[in-house]
Amino acid sequence: MIELKDIHRSFGSRSILKGLHLKINTGESMVIIGTSGCGKSISLKHIIGLLRPDSGNVMIDDIDITQISPKELNKVRRDFGMLFQNAALFDSMSVLENVGFQLFEYTDMPLEKIKRRVSECLERVGLRGIEKAKPAQLSGGMQKRVALARAICMFPKIILFDEPTTGIDPIRADTINELIRHLHDTLKTTSVTVTHDMKSAYKIADRIAMLYEGKIIATGTPDEIKNSRHEIVQQFITGSAKGPITND
Repeated sequence: MIELKDIHRSFGSRSILKGLHLKINTGESMVIIGTSGCGKSISLKHIIGLLRPDSGNVMIDDIDITQISPKELNKVRRDFGMLFQNAALFDSMSVLENVGFQLFEYTDMPLEKIKRRVSECLERVGLRGIEKAKPAQLSGGMQKRVALARAICMFPKIILFDEPTTGIDPIRADTINELIRHLHDTLKTTSVTVTHDMKSAYKIADRIAMLYEGKIIATGTPDEIKNSRHEIVQQFITGSAKGPITND
């Protein structure tokens, strides 16, 4: 479904991705872990085509999206849903308008059908009857769930999650983890999540990949990563201050 081939990306003099290779199978839930600033979110932006690599290829269903036109890229993106780190809801819009945004913008679906689809997506994330509310009226956890409803509204084949539990308390974070896993299993999507929260990673993932110094240094099932003998992986998953990963 998704393959990143030898991706290199720099910003000015700073090199972030240095030959990243990663293959994500159809229907898989892949979690990318790594320290803050290591390039996890940048990797997601390459997958959806918001960034283009300096070199390398991004394959989505055998289409190299680094080689296609903006019009063709927009067509590929319709297969994607994305949950942004800060939910990224439109403050001036109602929940109905936020969740149904792409349906309003890119389809000719009648209003009543959009309303039904929005209600169905809100039901899937455990919210009901809040279509008229504005984001400011909702808690952080509810905003994340509204954003999740928006991510699934266009029947995506691929869903990307950027730090889905950031900014919410552990109980609400676990609710989001369970929702992500449930939606993945029931909607049969391919999902890619970036996080530094290992509790989240273990619950969501079929496989985990660790990004370090611009490359994937280890991949495996949650159990394989948990029991990895790789010094860098072990330091990261245990949260130890001692080891090769420094605060520099």
